[in-house]
Amino acid sequence: MSFAWLKRYVPRGLYGRAALILVLPVVTLQLVVSVVFIQRHFEDVTVQMTRTVSRDLNLLRRAHDRAGGATVEAILNVAVTDIAAAGAPEVDRSRWYDLSGRVVIRTLKDHVPGLQAVILPDDYRVHVYAAGDPGRVLRFTFDRSRVSASNPHQLLVNMGFFGVLMTVIAFIYLRNQLRPITRLARAAEAFGRGRNLPYRPGGAVEVRSAGHAFLDMRARLERQIEQRTLLLSGVSHDLRTPLTRLRLAVSMLPDEDREPMERDIEDMQRMLDEFLSFARGTAQEEAKPVDPAALVRELVEDAQRAGQPVTLGIVQGSGTMPLRPLAVRRAVENLIGNAVRYGDRAVVSAHLGDRALRIRVEDDGPGIPAESREEAMRPFTRLEASRNQNRGSGVGLGLSIANDVARAHGGVLRLGVAEELGGLCADLVLAR
Repeated sequence: MSFAWLKRYVPRGLYGRAALILVLPVVTLQLVVSVVFIQRHFEDVTVQMTRTVSRDLNLLRRAHDRAGGATVEAILNVAVTDIAAAGAPEVDRSRWYDLSGRVVIRTLKDHVPGLQAVILPDDYRVHVYAAGDPGRVLRFTFDRSRVSASNPHQLLVNMGFFGVLMTVIAFIYLRNQLRPITRLARAAEAFGRGRNLPYRPGGAVEVRSAGHAFLDMRARLERQIEQRTLLLSGVSHDLRTPLTRLRLAVSMLPDEDREPMERDIEDMQRMLDEFLSFARGTAQEEAKPVDPAALVRELVEDAQRAGQPVTLGIVQGSGTMPLRPLAVRRAVENLIGNAVRYGDRAVVSAHLGDRALRIRVEDDGPGIPAESREEAMRPFTRLEASRNQNRGSGVGLGLSIANDVARAHGGVLRLGVAEELGGLCADLVLAR
């Protein structure tokens, strides 16, 4: 049997689920105990007390017209009134929430012959109407305390009050145990977005162990990123010097020999720059408030000044959000570069929503097949078989860099088909 439908009604947060786990058993236990106690205690007690009163009423009916009847009424503390049958009610009356009153009425009718009606008013009195002489009815009036326990609601009030009190106390202690888990979750989420929040393990032993493991993992990843950056930076720096000497030597060659070699040197220089950009990632830049609309417009203007066939599409939303502007600029420039390299024109649009920023770059090129899109975002991957090779080639890091920037901002890079241009549609989604 599947309980998938139940997930829609279960809280999603840790505090909500912990409160549900804490409150639901307490409330269920109280309800079960209350129902069982009321049925086994109040109902049985009410039946026993009502049976005793029924015997007294039967005795009063026999002694009413005899000598000494008033004495019996005084002894039993029951007022007996002889009224006309027309003035007696024909149906029982009680308050809708009077559960024990229903038991009283049922028991009296079972043990008092000739009972006509039972009235349970709000003054905590009981009026019993029974047949007397022909055309007459006897009305018996006595205190409600003689047939049912007084103030039965006190049990429910006490159980509810102390249940709520103990639940609040337990939730306070539970919150202190859940707080270290939420702090760990915030630190892990921030690190996933490229930010380092101060974190110190606390809480239970298991939570402390997870916290120390997270700190060790974060330190190890930071060392690996730093080592990768230093390695590629050193390689790039060491290769720039011989490239500079090679460029100077080539500049002295004749024109027909110099131009092909200069193009090769430029390609090598561009590859080194892309390697270094990929190695740096976003670790060296702090997030700060940025206007995404202004950033997108500036990127399109820069591309147009560089002679690239790029136009600005629809820009929706206003405001600022925390971004690493250099990393986002590098990612969008790579997407624009890919678009104009494999297509004749590109359109850049943006949408700033409540939860995310989406920067879309579309082109009219051949696009990327659906089965190859995941592979295209891997480092050093070039899908030249399906792309236009007449526009130059790269080293296969453009989409990978954009994907890393999106992940560093808690987002994702999505590839699809451009609806209007028919080429590739690249959505850089960044979480707010």
